[in-house]
Amino acid sequence: MTPELRFLLNDQELSLSEVGPSDTLLDHLRIARRLTGTKEGCAEGDCGACTVLLGRLTDTGLVYEPINACIRFLASCHGCHVVTVEHLRGPDGGLHPIQAAMVDHHGSQCGFCTPGIVMSLYGLWMTNPDAGVTQIEEALQGNLCRCTGYEPIIKAALAAGRAGGQAQDALAAERDAVAARLRAMQGERIELSKGGERAIIPADTDDLAAVLDANPKATIVAGATDVGLWVTKFMRDISPAVFIGHLMKDIEVAEGEIRLGAGVTYSEAAPLIAEHIPAALDYWLRIGGWQVRNMGTVGANIANGSPIGDTPPLLIALGARIVLRKGGTRREVALQDFFIDYGKQDRAPGEFVERVIIPIPQHARIAAYKISKRRDSDITAVAAGICLTVEDGTITAARVAFGGMAATPKRAAGAEAALTGQPFAAETFEAAARAVADDFTPLSDWRASADYRSAVAANLFRRFWLEQSEPGLPVRLKYAVGE
Repeated sequence: MTPELRFLLNDQELSLSEVGPSDTLLDHLRIARRLTGTKEGCAEGDCGACTVLLGRLTDTGLVYEPINACIRFLASCHGCHVVTVEHLRGPDGGLHPIQAAMVDHHGSQCGFCTPGIVMSLYGLWMTNPDAGVTQIEEALQGNLCRCTGYEPIIKAALAAGRAGGQAQDALAAERDAVAARLRAMQGERIELSKGGERAIIPADTDDLAAVLDANPKATIVAGATDVGLWVTKFMRDISPAVFIGHLMKDIEVAEGEIRLGAGVTYSEAAPLIAEHIPAALDYWLRIGGWQVRNMGTVGANIANGSPIGDTPPLLIALGARIVLRKGGTRREVALQDFFIDYGKQDRAPGEFVERVIIPIPQHARIAAYKISKRRDSDITAVAAGICLTVEDGTITAARVAFGGMAATPKRAAGAEAALTGQPFAAETFEAAARAVADDFTPLSDWRASADYRSAVAANLFRRFWLEQSEPGLPVRLKYAVGE
């Protein structure tokens, strides 16, 4: 056990002993280090002005990903490499190829958003030198630019990709040395304090179980894509906070199931969705922006218990289960039974979600829908997951779940009954559209009115029928990994 937080910041190794659980990476960069290229815009992980790269050790080596510094807590950077826009440079010490392309293609006007955009494109440039427009747009989902327009930015990204130079980049040249320095920081529990507030970073999952046994009321922080807003927007006290974003990263595909450690991020899970549940990939890639998907975890999205969480409707429709752990004791729960009421889940003090188990659908018709005011990087008004088994023109099994329609993510029992045993035909889906009105009594809030939610839920059955009966209809934007 050690009271020091250690990480790399650009080319400097830092050791900090006075760190509070609510201290953000952005504040440390701007205030303590005077690295003001990283901007504060929305302070909620939406605009991307605060984007930096975070390098972390994985089973496959050192990985660099764009993340939001505004909602990334400083304590969660232990054992990582934080790279800011000030660290970028070309082989000759001048502008980096991304920066040079932004200049050449007039990709900046007021310039406030530019450093964050450069860092997102830097992350893409390193991992995908041949990125096309689809991948560039996906990389920029979490970066807002209100004056330049995205066309010159996309042209700059394409030009930087053609310019190449990845092998000579500083992060590539120094990768082995950086990985060795980060490995030397691993292995012990870290306990930090500041002003009486505590931050704990468990050494491993067994240590996490012990920490939560001793601190059952602690705030568990994974990717902080929600907890970060508790601090930046609501000034909530989260002490003691236990940071777990580095834990439970195991992934296994076996016996017809995808088994994810609760700490697997949306980005880490995306290739599995693409391979085994491709109909849901478009939905998956609309969970926040790229920075949010690099931080947020599947397990925390479930454990949070939000009625508008993005993953539960899809996972409930697929029949997912979760493994809960308290100390050395584990129990398995059907995901649909985990959510009891608003803000209440079937989870005891000191218990945590350790694993998510997703059955791989066999010969099923799958769809997942997200309705929001803005297509990308926006909060959900209504979400739906649909999984139907059709045999000889008859629907033999139906699982349909909605988010945003009730106090918890919930199955639509009446709509399922209207579908099951009926012919796979337009009339059946019209009956389901009528039946779903009795399954939920939605609320009106700033995201959507109750009437709108009810109308949308009904229309999603009609959309599903159109997509399934006439696949050529342009009713859905499709993503493909590697496109």
